[in-house]
Amino acid sequence: MTADSLRSVTIERTGPGRFTATNTRGDTLTFGTGSEGGFTPVELLLAAIGGCSAADVDVATTRHTEPTVFGLTVTGHKVADDDGNRMTDLEVAFAVAFPEGETGDRARAILPRAVKTSHDKLCTVSRTVEAGTPVVTKVLDVE
Repeated sequence: MTADSLRSVTIERTGPGRFTATNTRGDTLTFGTGSEGGFTPVELLLAAIGGCSAADVDVATTRHTEPTVFGLTVTGHKVADDDGNRMTDLEVAFAVAFPEGETGDRARAILPRAVKTSHDKLCTVSRTVEAGTPVVTKVLDVE
């Protein structure tokens, strides 16, 4: 692995059930357990899956024209069983429309391929989830 491939965020507890994630560019995102509003970590996972594919599809289709509608819904079921807590039946559903005319026709024509290519090759988030990449956890000494 190279230094160029490393991605990271830091997370700090800001209060009971509240946290702030900071990326290497200094941007922040707050989240929590859901008891006081805001996004939960599971909702952030769904947003990451959808956001990754949305960005891929947006780049591919807007080369031709701006969409008149561009939205998606990401769903899944949270289950708890003998294997522990996890999400199942993840689905990303795109709702995209383009203006009438030649450029809209081109964008409509490539939309299915753009969605498939994002899923099959480009979206780092969903590709990682589907690959089942192991997560290593450890406790650091803090003085």
